[in-house]
Amino acid sequence: MAAKKPNRSMLRNISNVQLLMIFGFGLIVIAAVLTVSVLAIRKTDEVLKNKVISLTSSLNVQMKLNMESYLSRMETIATLAFGEKEAYTYDATDPNNDEYESINIEKKITERLFSLCIMENFVDYGIVYRNNRVVGKISNGTASLFGDRIFTEISSMISRPRTNDGWSTGYDNNFKRIYYVKKVHDNAVLVISFYASELDAVFDNPETLGDMDIRLVNKDNNIIYSKEPDEVGKSLPDDVADRIRGKDSASVLDNEYLATVNKCGDWYVVCSIPTQIILNEKNEMTTFIVVTAVFAAFLAVLMALLLSYRIIRPIRKTVFTLDNKARIDLLTGILNKRSFEEYAGNCLENSLDSECHALIILDIDNFKSVNDTLGHAYGDKVLEKTGEILRSVFSEDDYLGRIGGDEFGVLVNTRFDSREKFDSYLHDKCRDLASAYHDYYSGRDGSYKISASIGVSVWPDHGRSFEELYSACDSALYHSKKSGRDTFTFCNYDKEREGDNDE
Repeated sequence: MAAKKPNRSMLRNISNVQLLMIFGFGLIVIAAVLTVSVLAIRKTDEVLKNKVISLTSSLNVQMKLNMESYLSRMETIATLAFGEKEAYTYDATDPNNDEYESINIEKKITERLFSLCIMENFVDYGIVYRNNRVVGKISNGTASLFGDRIFTEISSMISRPRTNDGWSTGYDNNFKRIYYVKKVHDNAVLVISFYASELDAVFDNPETLGDMDIRLVNKDNNIIYSKEPDEVGKSLPDDVADRIRGKDSASVLDNEYLATVNKCGDWYVVCSIPTQIILNEKNEMTTFIVVTAVFAAFLAVLMALLLSYRIIRPIRKTVFTLDNKARIDLLTGILNKRSFEEYAGNCLENSLDSECHALIILDIDNFKSVNDTLGHAYGDKVLEKTGEILRSVFSEDDYLGRIGGDEFGVLVNTRFDSREKFDSYLHDKCRDLASAYHDYYSGRDGSYKISASIGVSVWPDHGRSFEELYSACDSALYHSKKSGRDTFTFCNYDKEREGDNDE
């Protein structure tokens, strides 16, 4: 029997159905890919924005703290001038002054001020009297700027009545120099100044946010400091100023700008970056995803995942860098106070009674004397060395943190199968700490002896929370201090006190 020929109309219908199915499937796949891509992009955008806001705010806070620390150090250096008695007792306006004696006194004061002036490369470091007579270093630029009103104008910069001092810049629209003024007595003021460009080290933003503008502005939004020298003295751009106006501490993100602000004394630290720069790479990848999805449906799904990964990867690097700065104390390389307390508190809260933990607090003896005698640079070296010592003595399981200016904390988490072994381990670690300081000296000639006092409390005997454990440990530390320093004390020192530091 001859085979029947196929019905052309049916073939056409089948072909049409096949085409319709392929077309429909293609539309479904493309729609699914586009939907998933859009949702993924939006979620990435949301997470990125929230993370960048949070971490940029943390960076701004860090810049504020850096600025406050810098200004505080300048104020400390300024007060060193009063180490010379004549600096605060001599009055050049007194008509009863003996001319010869006045010359000798002013020479003595000048020598003292010049020796301090070179510490921080100051432009000015001198005392101005009501009769406009000056002692110390007053630059030609400052003398020309204020003229015969130098005492009156500089005195007007005193903005803090309680401490009789103040910071100022922008006199006669000159923002190149920043002045610190402190009242000596009714007829004299001490003035120091430095170039605003000296703040470069204070406002050092990470490379991953190299496009971010960091500025220091006054209450009138005049720029005191910027990485772009041409901006100094000008007004903060309106696009940024409008977003932070009237705010002392805030973060604002919209389609055009991310801007953060924090008040620092009478001034403000302002960080800003165009939103387009933050999201530039994400936007490029979004376009590529859409084009790929139109021409290759199934491949577009895979490409979307890959491109999403490529979008997130550089952001992760930025997030990691900023998060690290927010958690780590930059000077010592260990946890800062907030992160240490958070990690330690969470660890203790989730611990079983069978586990062994202990809190060790270390305080550097006479640290203020190190700063006052050797200078802050040597003080910073002692703090850096302490971070190195803690890392060398304790294991990676232990939490190390700087919880004060010269106070450090360690939460010991090393596991032991008995309490006796754990207690012996703690004693050994305290001896190791003390021994490390016995061999450490500071100063230019290595002659300044450094030591530390240590307090120890054990969980859960002395407390079940971090706050309770810290309070007990602080009492033990106080006992070490009271016992002559350079020793360590366990919380129950009436029963068990260790001070084997006579080695």
